[in-house]
Amino acid sequence: GVELILEKELKQLGLKTTRTIPGGVELKGDIQTIHRANVHSRTANRIVARIAEFHASSFHELERRAKKIEWERFVSRGQSVRFRVTCRKSKLYHSDAVAERFENVLASKLDAKIADRIDGSDDDDINDGQLFIVRFLNDICVVSADTSGDLLYRRGYRQAVAKAPLRETLAAAMLIGSEWDISKPLVDPMCGSGTIAIEGAMMARNIAPGVARSFAFENWPDHDPTSLQLVRNAARAAERSSSGTEIVASDRDAGAVEAARANADRAGVGGDLAIEQKPLSAAHLPEGKGWIVSNPPYGLRIGESGQLRNLYSTLGRILRERAPEYVLALLSADRKLEGQVGIDFSEMFRTTNGGIPVRLVTGRYE
Repeated sequence: GVELILEKELKQLGLKTTRTIPGGVELKGDIQTIHRANVHSRTANRIVARIAEFHASSFHELERRAKKIEWERFVSRGQSVRFRVTCRKSKLYHSDAVAERFENVLASKLDAKIADRIDGSDDDDINDGQLFIVRFLNDICVVSADTSGDLLYRRGYRQAVAKAPLRETLAAAMLIGSEWDISKPLVDPMCGSGTIAIEGAMMARNIAPGVARSFAFENWPDHDPTSLQLVRNAARAAERSSSGTEIVASDRDAGAVEAARANADRAGVGGDLAIEQKPLSAAHLPEGKGWIVSNPPYGLRIGESGQLRNLYSTLGRILRERAPEYVLALLSADRKLEGQVGIDFSEMFRTTNGGIPVRLVTGRYE
């Protein structure tokens, strides 16, 4: 759902994108492209390297092709590996049987240790060895090596969480999708764990989200640590000493505010935010033009529909009375609740959050 946001971001990083595909963006480049994309991307969940593409309609053909892949570029002898396989519209339709053929090749060729198989979706909690992603579609097999390791939304700072936490990558996509001007104030009056405000502060200070974390490609046999260090050094050199604007996060829940403060400190931006315990009606809104970007309750997990109607109408009243020049951007799961705000919204993208279909909508009082 956020492919166009990701494509825009990658282009702004100076990377060469070739096309968007469902769920991702394709780009071309060298090993430094892999390094830069992992270190700098705020919205990608994972960067994978395509290492093979071939036709296979029988297991014999699959095994013969698999043996020709240069696995030794990505796996050291005796290293643990795991496969994630999906098969659609292909004669080889049994994903476990396909995974077994690849596992046998790796075991015999590099004495690889085979980790437990996982299903066709991203599993956040499994990071056991080098991951290879295999996709069969119309008898064409595409094999990719994961370059990231832990999913990229794991910046490392969000250890304290409030109710219904928001992934860092989606928070960043909301800020980019809202077209927030980093020189203008940013407010999240229902901040929860503070993710939107923290991502905003990192953007305003030009802090690369992956500058301090490790990646799967660092375990590749031909990994050049000097190349990665150059990318990290350049990223740190480009950081700004302060955000240069007001960034305000508030929540009525004391536990959420405490979590947001702890997370902001871990992210290194605690001094760039004002984090306050306040109800929505008392939220601080700096004068002039600014942005309210927030992930309010949807009614599917928290609260009752009547309370939520009041919450959304309060948000609209605040906008009209106290922040008429502000842009409002919400992650919304209910058009009826949006209607309580009383402004015309435009849809920026559709995606899911915690399995719930949501839209990023933006608008302003006029």
